[in-house]
Amino acid sequence: MKRGLHAKLMLIMTLLIISLMTVIGAFLIRGVIKFYLNGFYEQMQSVFSQPDFVAELRDAADRDDGAARIAKTLGAYSGPLGINFGTRNYYILEGKTGRLLLASNSDKTVAFTPNILTALTGKEGYKSDNMSDYMDVALPINGEKNSFIIYIRDNKQTVQDLNTELFLIIMQALIVGLVISVLLSFLMSKTLVTPIQSLTRAAERVSEGDFSKKIEVQTQDEIGTLTRTFNRMADQLRTTLDGIENERNKLSTVFQHMTDGVLAFSIEGGLLHCNPAAERMLGLSLKDGDSGFDAVFGGFVSMEELKNLNSPEYAEFERNINGMDLEIALAPFFVYGKLGGILAVIHDVTAQKKADQLRREFVANVSHELRTPITNIRSYAETLLEAEDISPDTEKGFLQVIMNESDRMAKIVQDLLTLSRFDAEANFNFERFSFSAAIKNTYDSMLLEARKNNLRLTLEIDDDMPAIIGDRARIEQVILNILSNAVRYTPEGGSVEVRAGHDRSTVWLSVKDTGIGIPKEDLPRIFDRFYRVDKARSRASGGTGLGLSIAQDIVKKHKGSIKVESVLGKGTTMKVILPIEGSIA
Repeated sequence: MKRGLHAKLMLIMTLLIISLMTVIGAFLIRGVIKFYLNGFYEQMQSVFSQPDFVAELRDAADRDDGAARIAKTLGAYSGPLGINFGTRNYYILEGKTGRLLLASNSDKTVAFTPNILTALTGKEGYKSDNMSDYMDVALPINGEKNSFIIYIRDNKQTVQDLNTELFLIIMQALIVGLVISVLLSFLMSKTLVTPIQSLTRAAERVSEGDFSKKIEVQTQDEIGTLTRTFNRMADQLRTTLDGIENERNKLSTVFQHMTDGVLAFSIEGGLLHCNPAAERMLGLSLKDGDSGFDAVFGGFVSMEELKNLNSPEYAEFERNINGMDLEIALAPFFVYGKLGGILAVIHDVTAQKKADQLRREFVANVSHELRTPITNIRSYAETLLEAEDISPDTEKGFLQVIMNESDRMAKIVQDLLTLSRFDAEANFNFERFSFSAAIKNTYDSMLLEARKNNLRLTLEIDDDMPAIIGDRARIEQVILNILSNAVRYTPEGGSVEVRAGHDRSTVWLSVKDTGIGIPKEDLPRIFDRFYRVDKARSRASGGTGLGLSIAQDIVKKHKGSIKVESVLGKGTTMKVILPIEGSIA
């Protein structure tokens, strides 16, 4: 850059000096020529306007040797006329024909010039021509007998010599001027180029993202103003870029971690952007170069159809891909008013559809569970109302059935309310209590029921069992639910083993029975609401199908877990694990 500006400055200065010297030289040379021309003709007019001189010439012309006498007279006035017999000479011509009679030099002939032609007509010839290589005057001298033409000619050699000298002076001045221009251009380049170089280096640093250095303002002129403006611009640009980078990082984080899949395709169909959620939902590695629009969505919709959509129109469809229900919306996006490509947003609605299905199943199960006792109550009540010959014992039995069904409905409603409170983040009364005492209380409450069913119920608790933090009533409800299920579904003569222990951070309760067991395919659903493995036996034993669901919700609220192992026909083992220092989830 320095070399370029320096060369430009030197070229400008050189052209300036050359142009200036050319103009000055032209004016000088023209002025010299004009000066000599004017001087020549003024000198001639001055001399030839003297009456005595003109009278002598006319007197000489009347003599027989008039040409010689005229020559003698001109010789006497050679000083005033400037005749030096070298560059300026006189010629005496015959007045009518213009024939050369005498000359101050050795010329034998004289070429006719406009002034000579004018003199031949009897008029004085003082016409000047700047372009000719001579200066001349021609004056007719008429006597009574003879007529002559005095012709004085200057070959401009003096002017040419002077112009040559002027040219040499101009060339010398030009050389000196060129040297001065080089020095001035160097000084000017130092003055002008140095701050411009600083601005250039600063601009290069800014273009590379380096805003750490500012340019020092050394002058108060326009360059200083430019430097201060550049520093302010760099600061503003840095602030703007930092803001853009911050926003870009935020958007990138959101884009990378959002649950919806997002893809952007160019107008040619090439993949521009995609996030991990889109790759996971579509089951593709979209970073491959061949993952274009047709490879991803070509089987669903054509890109040409999407290009013809106008904002806010969009295309939407649902597809099941890799076992996931996906809602896919595609729309064109625009950049500076022109179509930039296609944007796709993918929403996984699998959980939503599953929740809707579970909700429908739940409503159906509730309806079914309530319809059965209501139907029984209605049937027995109608029988009591319509029958007239029912015995007291039969009537009492019918009323007992109605009472049992009412209790069953109340239990279902109570369990539903309990689940509803859990879903609504019901408050738990967390406090430190003895886990072993809670187990013993529940064990004691079920001991009579186990003996009634001819079951062997045993309890084994590790020594130094730590107290835990939790809601004692809710934990006892879990233990009671699991233990009552074990007693209810174990045939007579079977056994139920209750064991409890702990490790460094958790306590656990294991209930192992020799009951009917659970089929392997039913294990994943035993915690679903209203799900029963043996529906007939469950209803006969008074179960609602909500106990294990409630138990699991309580354990989860305590940040614990329930594990189930079962073999059909051999028995089931359920294990509850709770943290010692628990807190609500």
